[in-house]
Amino acid sequence: MAASSTNSVMAAGRGEFFRSFLQGLDRQPAQPPPWRQQPVRGRGKPGPGRGATRRKSRSSKAAPSLDHSFPEAKADKNREDLTKVKSSPLKENLVESVMWHKIYMSEFGGQTWKPKLMDDAALKEEPVEVEDRSAGHWKKMYFKTVAGQELNKWRRELRDMSPYTGLPRQTEWVLRNLNVSWELTVCDGLGRESKLEASRAYFFESSVIVRWSAGSFPRFYLHHISNIQLHGVRNIAVKSPEVRKPDWRSLILKLDMKTHHPRYIGKDRLIKLMFLLPGFIIGVWRGQNSVAFIMVSLHFHKLVEKSLLGSPVCPFSEPEDRPPVDTSDPEFGLHGYTLHFVLHNTSTEIMSGHFRQLFCRTVQIRDGLVELKAINRTNLSQHRSLSGNIKLPWKSEVLEGSVENCCIMTLTLLDEFQKPFWCVSSPIYVTMAKKPLSFDYSGEHYLTAFQNSDGQVKMRLVWLKEQKQFFLISLTVYVSVCKVNKHFSTEY
Repeated sequence: MAASSTNSVMAAGRGEFFRSFLQGLDRQPAQPPPWRQQPVRGRGKPGPGRGATRRKSRSSKAAPSLDHSFPEAKADKNREDLTKVKSSPLKENLVESVMWHKIYMSEFGGQTWKPKLMDDAALKEEPVEVEDRSAGHWKKMYFKTVAGQELNKWRRELRDMSPYTGLPRQTEWVLRNLNVSWELTVCDGLGRESKLEASRAYFFESSVIVRWSAGSFPRFYLHHISNIQLHGVRNIAVKSPEVRKPDWRSLILKLDMKTHHPRYIGKDRLIKLMFLLPGFIIGVWRGQNSVAFIMVSLHFHKLVEKSLLGSPVCPFSEPEDRPPVDTSDPEFGLHGYTLHFVLHNTSTEIMSGHFRQLFCRTVQIRDGLVELKAINRTNLSQHRSLSGNIKLPWKSEVLEGSVENCCIMTLTLLDEFQKPFWCVSSPIYVTMAKKPLSFDYSGEHYLTAFQNSDGQVKMRLVWLKEQKQFFLISLTVYVSVCKVNKHFSTEY
């Protein structure tokens, strides 16, 4: 009851402050400020979650604590106090800025949350007055600080690394406990946006596949899509239906269809699959070209930070963590690699391998690529069988099926210091080879390859008809020498 009375008094005080502030603007012409943009406002509708609020203990040094689970409710209360005052776009900008500044300062005081190791000049600058900030600055700072404090609570869990994958063991657990979901925004050529909440997420050891195919899935055609945006959303439980949920979202990636062209990778009797880098699969109804579902595969590396610490229009910027330079090693950065490699689909792990001490000699660097052989075609003892067929199950609103010769590849390449160096989770597809790849096997031979700006992956497989299974007879990872030079400060 005491906390409720305090909040009411504070809300009433803010209302009186805003009335006086705007009356002063009416009496005295306002000087144009250096910023005129509207505050950044995310428009997503996060799904239900189980987030809890925590009250801070009061002390003489701490700022008064408010319930930061419902910032929009505080904003709505402040707006109600100003409904009878004549407004204008300029005044609305000022009111928004002052309002979120008051909310931020009442909750956090002068503190700002800084990601560890992040070199962010904006966070290092000296404090300035509220009118010197852009209209959306304090709202952005509020949600960023809330997300940062929540991340600090779970950072201890993220420090527990798996020696097998080189990634935090509890990534899935942290994402679930923070009630993180992923939202898709699809925009057509006319600028119309459709926001989609995920239908389901499939978690694996080092990646997650997210699918959108709900009953409210809009009817649009692949050639009408102009861009696709993926946001991480922190879902916060709201007890009262009258309270608006926070609309802060973290942009993970944005694809412009003018520069990212879909590539056909397979089909069944109902749909065809189109692939978009870095990890999108778009299922299109055959004969109609309308979208049936969209899936994306996300690698676990820094996924918690990417899903929480970006802004609605700017992704999280990962700080560089370069190893110390070793001038005594003439092949520094070319040896000691560890590869964790998984082939899977939405329901099954097809193959999992762990390969240590991968290396490349300086003389083996060709075409700007560092070659790391995990499975050698001539070494039969290294060849591995795959459990089950290579296929990718899919599901729309009412129909489901499976596309043969397609699956998901999740790759985690660690450097010699066991730090993630190259991380990929992407759809791949296999094609039949025109000639035998190995005379040790008499079955049908297949090839598959993946490529992006950081490197390539090439695999060779054989289908053993009697055993009815694939054998992986060659696996080679190629890393861009530019990426190696940048990470290790070398000049190969």
